[in-house]
Formats: sequence, structure tokens, C-alpha cells
Amino acid sequence: MATPHMASLYHELQRVFEARPTDLAKTGKLLTQLKIGLVDAGLYPPQGASNLEDLVVTRDILEIGALWSTRVKDIPSFDRYFSQLQVFYTDYSSVLPPSKREYPIRGLNLVRLLTQNRIADFHTTLESLPLSADQIAESPYISHPVNLERWLMEGSYSKVWNAREEAPTEEYKIFVDSLVGTIRNEIASCEEAAYNSLPLKDAATLLFFRNQTELLSFARERGWQIDLTGATIHFTKKGEEKIEIPKEKLISQNLAYARELEQII
Repeated sequence: MATPHMASLYHELQRVFEARPTDLAKTGKLLTQLKIGLVDAGLYPPQGASNLEDLVVTRDILEIGALWSTRVKDIPSFDRYFSQLQVFYTDYSSVLPPSKREYPIRGLNLVRLLTQNRIADFHTTLESLPLSADQIAESPYISHPVNLERWLMEGSYSKVWNAREEAPTEEYKIFVDSLVGTIRNEIASCEEAAYNSLPLKDAATLLFFRNQTELLSFARERGWQIDLTGATIHFTKKGEEKIEIPKEKLISQNLAYARELEQII
């Protein structure tokens, strides 16, 4: 690294991040200190002909930052780290050794695009990967979001829900949870439009809730009426807005137009 102090911070970051459980607060502080040091050293972003070993370490720090951002559920921070990593994954790909974290992070970015319903960006990003169709199918980190996107388009929401348990890393589960939350709200909107009420058990099944407590909390957030005695949820119907038509004004205007037409003729 650029200085012995930076090297010490980097080794401490590796130790803290890889510990189980991870001290996320300390990891965040170390990342902040290291990023300041990388800027001062001209490595963040990389400038000119930098030492390759320093570039590898910089990439590693940013990758840890991306994974840390996911664990603390700071999506804007993940976006920033991923954007900064693109330089290393593209411009320096021919000179740097492969990173074992690259495709797990690329896959996380794909799932993140799905959670934001950015389907066009998802396909553009997928097509830009330096992987063949066979390699995509063989990579658990890329095939997982590819399957998620297909199931979303098919409306196979139960498969999306079950895919959480098949996530290749813990970070994926965090994004899939967010995706399930989006799906759950869409299903809830459909239920409100299609039904006046549903049994609690059926509503929990449709919304992928494991227990009644989670369902009741969600129902209260949406303003649904809960009948615990009858074990039923009643959906709040939004009354149709009544638009008052100014009949007398329209009649007067039409008569005025008619008189003008008579004068013209």
C-alpha cells in the first residue's frame, strides 16, 4: 500500500469484515478511513500508471465496501461502490488478476436492478457481461438473477419467494427480500381490487407470510379492516370520486353558441 498506516488499516478491514459475526459499524469506519487514504494516494479513482498491487488492494477495498453496503441495506452506497468498481472490472481487466468477488457483486447488481423494476437496464447489463450463454448458466451468481427475472415476467411469484433459500450468498437474500416486498405490495393491490374480503389464512398464503403476526402488521399498514373473530380481512375500498358537472353553465354556453350561429347564418 501507499503507506504502512494504510496497509495496517487494510489488514484490519479484512480481519473485521471476514469475522463472524461481522462488526458492520467498525467495517464502515475503516472503509471511510481507507477511502480518504486512497484519494490522497491517487488510487481512488486510479490515476496514471499505478502500481498493480495497489490497484488490486484498492479493488478489494471497494468490493468489501459494496458487500458491506448490502449488509447494512444502504442501496445508494452499493450503487456508488459498484460504479467505482466498473473501472477495475473493465478498464483494468486485462492487467489485473481475476477477483473472486467480481461476479458475486455483478450478480448483486442485477438483482438490485430487478428490485427497482429496471428491466431494460437489467438486460443491457446482462448483455454487457464478458460471459457466454453457457458461462452465465453455469455461474450461480448470474444464473440466480436471470431466473428471478424470468419468473417475474411469468408471474411465478412463488418461485421468486422460494429462490431466497437458494441464494448463492447471504447478500443476495437481502435484495431478494426487497424484491419480495415489492411483489407483495403488487399482490395486495390486486386483492383490494378483486375482493371485498379474504380469510386470514388465504391472505397469508397469497402474500407469502409465514405467520399471522406478519400479516396483521402488513394489513394495518395498508388500512385493512381485521376481524379476528371471523378470521377475515376486509379490504378498504376507495370510493369513486364524484365529479360535479356544471349543468346550468353548460346549457347557458350552448345557448349562446346557438344564438351566435343563427346570427352568422
